[in-house]
Amino acid sequence: MSAVLTARCITKKFPGVVALKDVSFDLQVGEIHALCGENGAGKSTLIKLLCGIHPHGSYEGCFKVQGEEARFAGIGDASKAGIAVIYQELALVEEMSVAENIFLGCEPRRWAGLIDWPRIYREAKALLKRFKVQLDPAAPVSSLGIGQKQLVEIVKALAKNSRILILDEPTAALAEHEALILLGILRDLRQRGIACIYISHKLDEVFSIADRITVLRDGSTVGTQAVIDTSKADVIRRMVGREIGDLFPRRVSEPGETLLKVKKLTVAESSHEAPKLHQISFELKSGEVLGIGGLMGAGRTELLMHLFGVWGYRQEGEVTLRGCDLKKNTPKESIDLGMVLASEDRRRYGLLLEQGIGFNLSLSSLKTLCSFGFVCKRDEAKRNQGIFDDLRIKATGLDTIAGRLSGGNQQKIVLGKALLAQPSVILLDEPTRGIDVGAKLEIYEIINQLTAAGKAVLLVSSELQELIGMSDRILMLREGKIGGEFNRVEVSQEKLLQAAVS
Repeated sequence: MSAVLTARCITKKFPGVVALKDVSFDLQVGEIHALCGENGAGKSTLIKLLCGIHPHGSYEGCFKVQGEEARFAGIGDASKAGIAVIYQELALVEEMSVAENIFLGCEPRRWAGLIDWPRIYREAKALLKRFKVQLDPAAPVSSLGIGQKQLVEIVKALAKNSRILILDEPTAALAEHEALILLGILRDLRQRGIACIYISHKLDEVFSIADRITVLRDGSTVGTQAVIDTSKADVIRRMVGREIGDLFPRRVSEPGETLLKVKKLTVAESSHEAPKLHQISFELKSGEVLGIGGLMGAGRTELLMHLFGVWGYRQEGEVTLRGCDLKKNTPKESIDLGMVLASEDRRRYGLLLEQGIGFNLSLSSLKTLCSFGFVCKRDEAKRNQGIFDDLRIKATGLDTIAGRLSGGNQQKIVLGKALLAQPSVILLDEPTRGIDVGAKLEIYEIINQLTAAGKAVLLVSSELQELIGMSDRILMLREGKIGGEFNRVEVSQEKLLQAAVS
């Protein structure tokens, strides 16, 4: 095998920060090469160098593509060299069709510069068939599921004859069956000689799909090994620099009083539509973690958003929080009564990315800092510094812009903002999505501390192992209904899946 891409002694510095230091690895033709590391290890910076966002000359070291030194001045140069990046946040135009998105920016033309629409749809159909993607090229992207959109992104990249695909957390938003389809397509691409750099925190996926693994830690290369020569435990140790025994360190607390009670809850998106949640009933007690599972579209996120007061029209049912009836609650009322939500989409709903860490931490609890309508900046800084230190947020200080941080550190800010509101019930929607093993363990420890203090946690997760490892009880949703309820003693992945699909 020959190297299609080589990175040698790559060093990238920002003011006051060395993001990458002497990073080296190579990518072979037809290889799936995984990059693993904690949030902040340098993976995102490395991608930005490879695709030309940080141009040649802004870093030390060199990249070679097909043996020739790459001097990318921008994204266009990287694309011409056959490099395509598929990000976790997809770059598709919802209002356009699948075919229009595939050829967006490189539409075939006829005379007088007019777009050749018949050719676009003809070639899009051929590309979808070639890569075994069963989608209608005329379907609007807005009608597709997240997994199908991910496949459109891949076909879009391959339509440009890309020889190197860089996939950044490609399955983070996918259900398990969608992830299996994607991994099958990547295996097929490997057979066609297309090389992939695969970035994921899901080590089960990495070991099922990758040929080799390069581990980054604190911006440096720890080493590269063939998958058959290493193990998940060894990769985790290399990533975090220490041994980790229990990946799901749940410390069970004795359940106390009922804090949240839901009875026969039936909810539609609006008053004129059919319900998406049907006859949902459960109780959540202090000191307890109640897990919520189910396939994509089962209603997990909708349930949490309705409980918090930001989604849906209630057709039937009752919700009581600490004895208070929640009929048409708003987020402010929920927070005042002691219930907070950490959304799965932290960049859209959880943070103001252009603002600093301290600004974001204060958003849900400003009233506790106000006197005569003014915020006491000294008290705010002292309190925020305390949660900043407790959560071990990796940043230079409270003024650091949230959008510049890694996913794990952004998630800690979302949690910190929620905790500063002094809640008794915490709604966590995919709290560990897209973050590394070390950051996950820190969030699991926060969950343990909350329940030990008598708080109650409603935990939505698409990872069955996480649900089993961190929940005291689990409810599986199926098409908006409860498909089964399990305790941690009797539960298994097989039972959870069966409840989600049958």
